[in-house]
Amino acid sequence: MDDTMDWIGNARQGMSRRQFMAGVGVAGAGLAGFAVAAAPVAGQIITTPTDGLIVAESGVPAGDFQVPIYEARPAAAGPYPVVLVIPEIWGMHEHIKDVARRFAREGFLGITFEPYAREGGVLHLPDMAAVQRIVNAVPDARVMGDLDALVAYAKQHASGHPDRIGVTGFCRGGTYTLLFAAHSREIKAAVAWYGQIKPVKTPGIRTAGPLDLAGQITAPLLGLYGEADLGIPVADLKEMEAALKARGTTAEFVVYPGAPHAFHADYRPSYRPEAAKDGWARCVAWFARYLKG
Repeated sequence: MDDTMDWIGNARQGMSRRQFMAGVGVAGAGLAGFAVAAAPVAGQIITTPTDGLIVAESGVPAGDFQVPIYEARPAAAGPYPVVLVIPEIWGMHEHIKDVARRFAREGFLGITFEPYAREGGVLHLPDMAAVQRIVNAVPDARVMGDLDALVAYAKQHASGHPDRIGVTGFCRGGTYTLLFAAHSREIKAAVAWYGQIKPVKTPGIRTAGPLDLAGQITAPLLGLYGEADLGIPVADLKEMEAALKARGTTAEFVVYPGAPHAFHADYRPSYRPEAAKDGWARCVAWFARYLKG
């Protein structure tokens, strides 16, 4: 099960089909990207105000392309430790920007980006099949290159601490978090939210998953997962944690009883406030320990 189908299965847990379709809105029959990712389906959307923060949207060069970014930091000059925020399959929509602002409230420079800008984004697409055709064709290597570009940007940022850079991500972004922690020696701490450990591999797109690359991860890694995630078995998490610890990497995997995939996404039916609150506290504490300490 890939991460998009995983969300659909998890989102319907405990709901009738009628309740689920009502939640995702009029476009729900096709599970349109905009309806699922941007509509207020959970009723508990968190909005972090910008007062006391500096926020900006711009672009970062990655090869011959300008990758759209959104950043947020405290209004004071800094420098601040940097947290790169990798979006879910839906890209850089408002919830992901809000996460960047939440990090800014905690004394970090939060930077996120649009992984699917070259394809025109995915929020406007009419159904899940269209979303999958776009995102499943994006090579991991391209995303790693975009993240390398964000790291280069952060290292030169007037308000960023160049040698205190962390990465976090959600769903597919959680998988990319694990892959980037293996890819980049610039990363000093990582927090993966329900990223797949053994994702499907496709020639030319993905040749290795996080478990395959566990031996290359040196940064302290925190994993935050739901016990009721239909697409990520707890056994996979134990295997990943054991592989990391076997090579001496600091690693901790937290599994929330009864929590489904995407339990942190406050705009989705899968949102679980208690698990989300505890996970966020652990995430911030992890970055404070390894980026601020």
